[in-house]
Amino acid sequence: MSKKRHAEKDRQKEKGTSKVTDAVEEQGKEASQEDALAAAQAEVAELKDKLLRSHAEMDNLRKRTAREIEDSRKFAVERFSAALLDVVDNLERALEVDEGNETGLREGIKLTFDSWKAMMEKFELKRVDAVGEMFDPHKHEALSKMPGDAPEGTVIAQHVAGYTLHGRLIRPAKVLVSSGPA
Repeated sequence: MSKKRHAEKDRQKEKGTSKVTDAVEEQGKEASQEDALAAAQAEVAELKDKLLRSHAEMDNLRKRTAREIEDSRKFAVERFSAALLDVVDNLERALEVDEGNETGLREGIKLTFDSWKAMMEKFELKRVDAVGEMFDPHKHEALSKMPGDAPEGTVIAQHVAGYTLHGRLIRPAKVLVSSGPA
């Protein structure tokens, strides 16, 4: 054989070997791509599961919080209501006093009033007395003006006391205000 032929056969062998090598490399690439795809799909499935669990957990938290808020609203005045029951008990006792026993009735009313004041103190419900103060529209509600000895704008009489709860006005005092000397 000639040298040319040997060289061509060698080239064909190389090409054949090259084709086999290329095929093997391509199979390896496909296998690694399939592995990468499978790994990515597994990661997506895991992340999807975590997302669904997070959504479920947030939904449960939202429902639990709504339930707790509703319970807080329902029972916010529970302690206050229980304290009022002492006042009611004293009123009932005052009503049970025999007719003609004015002293017993007075004593029952005094006990009721004392328990009312103790309950108010306990819950920081404070009375606002306005007589002698200058009229303040933030604390007082003027029912009318009338001439008096006090300077103009001074509260001269109080029909209903005002009240604050923890420092916040919940009811203004209803008052008469002086319009100055007649």
